[in-house]
Amino acid sequence: MKHSKIVGGSTAKRVIHCPGSVALVAQMPPQVASKYAQEGTILHACMEELLADGELGDVIARHGLTEEQGDKLKFCLDALDEIDPDQKMTFVQEVEVEFEGVKWLDGVFGNADLIGRLGSRAIVLDWKFGDGVMVEAEENYQGLFYAAAAMKTAKVQWAFEGATEIEVVIVQPPRVSRWVTTFRRVHEFERELVNAVRVAAEPEPPTAVGDWCRWCTAKPICPSMTGAIDRTVHQALKDIDNETLGQALQRAESLEAFIEAARALAQGRLEKGMSVPGYKLVAKRATRQWANELDATESLRAAGLVDSDIMSLNTPAQVEKACKKLGVAFPTDQVVSVSSGNALAPESDKRPAVLVLGEQLRAALNRVQ
Repeated sequence: MKHSKIVGGSTAKRVIHCPGSVALVAQMPPQVASKYAQEGTILHACMEELLADGELGDVIARHGLTEEQGDKLKFCLDALDEIDPDQKMTFVQEVEVEFEGVKWLDGVFGNADLIGRLGSRAIVLDWKFGDGVMVEAEENYQGLFYAAAAMKTAKVQWAFEGATEIEVVIVQPPRVSRWVTTFRRVHEFERELVNAVRVAAEPEPPTAVGDWCRWCTAKPICPSMTGAIDRTVHQALKDIDNETLGQALQRAESLEAFIEAARALAQGRLEKGMSVPGYKLVAKRATRQWANELDATESLRAAGLVDSDIMSLNTPAQVEKACKKLGVAFPTDQVVSVSSGNALAPESDKRPAVLVLGEQLRAALNRVQ
């Protein structure tokens, strides 16, 4: 989903509550899209095709979707039929909206999945395909961002002109969340956003810990996050009262997210050949695999296993167990141990550090090839 670097729909809540995160995020390396984000991108494109009169079966086949992914698309189509049962809504999809002429928000934009008008109601709809955290439409900052930006975007202002209310809709299979709000609330949100972006441009903008930290890439270098960890570590749990204990538990999710992000950042830097004092990369536990399945099959036949036994077995461990049971020699020369990747470990770990090619050497080798 495209949005401006300073703030977008998905980051609006974080920037409003934590203006200092803007500068911190800018210091972090580019993030590689996860497989879940890639799936979301594909399914968003599929919805765009379907709402442009595409056939569900054809879209599923063309994109090679799984049955589960196809079910998600069907759910979205059914949800739209419930929202607009008589198909009277006028709408545009995958439209870029921006805060045209708004001081401090010049150049701030985002891509709305669907902006529409149904009767006297303007509709801002967002497709979400993640299976993890369910998103609520009420007071949804992304929906408010798209509504506020769309009202300032000439090509979609028609959806709001003369409307008496605005509805934010989140369609996230298997659930639909809807929230009707007012123009006053959207204007209030815009003022909050303007103030946050203005503060973010100051020399030392404030940071704050909250649920908006969940997807923030700057957690490993955030002073508020590291301070919260330091306070928690040095707090004697046995001496605190129940109210303080409850507050500590509420911070747990943010602290756990910080730890996960810090480890990921450290591993990423080590894999680029950089140094992280006190830590190294080690190979993950190796698993046994066949060096060559055809050669392994021939060796097993020669050892005395019949084809029916061979065909019913998969891994070297299963075959070795069967060989022992049948009194047949196991072909150890057909097995290799392969690590599934690297893992972060302290320098004190007994496992040897893996050899990592530096970025410059890797680039040089690529040029040679």
